[in-house]
Amino acid sequence: MNATAASTAPATRAERLAAAVAERDLDALIVSDLFDIRWLTGFTGSNAVVVVGVAGDGPPVLRFVTDFRYVSQAAEQVPDPWERIDGGRDLGGAGLVAHLPEGARRIGFDAGHLSVAAHKRLSDALPSGIDLQPADAIGDLRAVKDSGEVARIRAAAELADAAFREVVLEGPVVGRTEAAVALDLEFAMRKLGASGNSFDPIVACGPHGALPHASPRDVEIPAGVLLTVDWGAILDGYCSDCTRTVATGPISDRAREVYELVLDAQQRSLAAVREGAGARDVDAVAREIIAAGGYGERFGHGLGHGVGLEVHEPPTLSPRGGGALRAGEIVTVEPGIYLPGELGVRIEDLAVVTADGSDVLNTLPKDLVTVG
Repeated sequence: MNATAASTAPATRAERLAAAVAERDLDALIVSDLFDIRWLTGFTGSNAVVVVGVAGDGPPVLRFVTDFRYVSQAAEQVPDPWERIDGGRDLGGAGLVAHLPEGARRIGFDAGHLSVAAHKRLSDALPSGIDLQPADAIGDLRAVKDSGEVARIRAAAELADAAFREVVLEGPVVGRTEAAVALDLEFAMRKLGASGNSFDPIVACGPHGALPHASPRDVEIPAGVLLTVDWGAILDGYCSDCTRTVATGPISDRAREVYELVLDAQQRSLAAVREGAGARDVDAVAREIIAAGGYGERFGHGLGHGVGLEVHEPPTLSPRGGGALRAGEIVTVEPGIYLPGELGVRIEDLAVVTADGSDVLNTLPKDLVTVG
């Protein structure tokens, strides 16, 4: 997210976070995760801490603390009403404590991102009488995307789809190695404007496809097998994530049966995505279909996850997923079946949760395609 993109809603995001801090009965919140800071302020550097204070009756205290290397960058990227501060070298101890709001006694920190060592350093620097509390106040806010974020993720998905068409659908892939196809996919996304990959691409053929997170090998892709490709692009700071499984020639009846079962589970669980639907209930749609087909034990991961500045964000669609989906969340729907020593199939789309269903961001075919 560049400075222009961030400027669509920084004040609103800060106000929403300040309200969340107050709801948790905190006087201030320390934010140290760089993705959270980017979402909140637009800053894309690699060293900063944000303090949001709500003590007193006045407007929230919004302080952005970085070091000398990023002072000029922060001046360009971090808009008012943030107070931009050069905190020197010590952003985790005394250098941070000096910029906490006066009178703040109950201070929250993002427990999911602050290491034990960093927590001790901060605790040791705090004066007596201050209560340090774990608080995840940003995750829920980040999960619901605004229109600008949806547009960026849609663009990233379209770019990644175009790269897949060029490299896999138009080919050739048969006779080339998994690693070479993965490299071509990365290069194609870069040519189209991506700043990077959401994650290292997965390219796995035949029995190797039974590994859900297989690493591409220096092994040639043969004809007559299933080939699973899982990839994503980063564009303007936001990620995409998609998976397609294709055939490299005539395949066995069993392989086709497994493919059609996964496709049915994917389409029907995708149809269950809508505002108010339970996260675990959507997962259950796919899980029950696969179990009824006799492969329930071979679908061992969750159905999906949120995507945004990071490729794995809340919410989680799984048997352990809690809560209901909210309009504006962007989730993956990616059931799979994995048969060790034989084959694997996974089909994945990105979808925006809406009041009456979902808006699917990928446009690639899902009926079984044969490539050469």
